[in-house]
Amino acid sequence: MRAAYVEHPGPPESLQIGDLPRPEPGPGQCLVRVTVSAVNPIDTYVRSGAVAMDLPSPYVPGCDLAGVVEAVGSGVSRLRPGDRVWGSNQGLLGRQGTLCEYAAVDADWLYPTPDAIADQTAAAGALVGITAHLGLVREARLQPGETILVVGGSGGVGSAVVQLAKALGARVIATAGGPDKAAAARDAGADVVVDYEATDMSHAISEAAPHGVDVWWDTRRAPDLDQAIGLCAPRGRVILMAGRDARPALPVGAFYTKECRLLGFVMFKASPEEQRAAADDLCRWLASGEYRPRVAESFTLEEAAEAHALQESATVHRTADLAGKIVVRVGE
Repeated sequence: MRAAYVEHPGPPESLQIGDLPRPEPGPGQCLVRVTVSAVNPIDTYVRSGAVAMDLPSPYVPGCDLAGVVEAVGSGVSRLRPGDRVWGSNQGLLGRQGTLCEYAAVDADWLYPTPDAIADQTAAAGALVGITAHLGLVREARLQPGETILVVGGSGGVGSAVVQLAKALGARVIATAGGPDKAAAARDAGADVVVDYEATDMSHAISEAAPHGVDVWWDTRRAPDLDQAIGLCAPRGRVILMAGRDARPALPVGAFYTKECRLLGFVMFKASPEEQRAAADDLCRWLASGEYRPRVAESFTLEEAAEAHALQESATVHRTADLAGKIVVRVGE
C-alpha cells in the first residue's frame, strides 16, 4: 500500500512516500480503506520528535481518518465490511497513523459516518470535534444559557468549540485576528466576534459579557491567566488545551475568591467510552448540520510533506494563516 512515513523523527521533508505492507486486522480491529486523513498539530509534534513517543519504524503519522471497512478481525460485531466510518486517536502511543491507504484500527476508535456526510468533512471534524466535546461536556459541564469565550474561534479546535457550544445552547463570544478569521468565527456561529487586531480584546469582552464569562476556552500557545481570571464570572471555568511550554502567571487571589476552576486535558488520554460518547453527539450534529467542520486546505498523499509544513507554519512558526483544517486525500 502507498503511505507517507518517516524512518526517524525529523522535519516535514523527512516524510517519504512509498510502499509499505498492507496491515491485517487483529482481534478487535477493523481494516479500514482510508479515503481521507486530516492533519493536526499533534501529528507534527510527534513526527518531529517535539513530543517524544515510542514509534514503530517506519512510522506513519496521522490521527484522523475517514474511509470504508474492508475487513474485520475476531470479536468485532458492531462494524461490517462496507461500512463507512470515521475516527481518530491513531498515530499515537505506538499506533500507526492514517497517512496510508489501509489502516488497522481498534473498532473502539471507529464510528459510523452519517449517510449525507462526505468523508472529507468527517475526517476534518474528528480530533477537533472530540476534543471540543470532552472540554465542553466532561470538563467544563457547559450549561444552556451560559456564556463561553473561545480564544481563537476560527482555528480547527476553536471553530469546533464554537459550533458545539451553540449546539449545547450556550451564548458564544469568539476572538479572531483579522477580518478573514473574524468572518470564519462568525460563520461558525459565534454570537459575538472580537477582532483583537482591530480592538482592545479585554475591553470588548467586558462589554459583551459585563457579568463575566462562565467558560473561558484558551487555544493560545501562551495563555494569559490574568486576563482569563479577570474576565471570568464567579465560578468560571478556564480550559487549557495548548501552550505545552507556557508558564503563565496565575492571579491566585482572584482565582480563589471568584471560586474559579482551571481545567486541562489531553484528548488522546480519554477512554474509548468517553470518546464514543463524544462521537455519538458529533454524528448527530453532523447529520443535523449543527457541526460543520471547516476545511482550509486539501492535499494529496504525495503532498503530505507540504501539508505538514503548512500545519507547522501555522501553529509553530506563526508564519501562515489557517482558518480551518488541513485534509489529505488518500484514496477514492
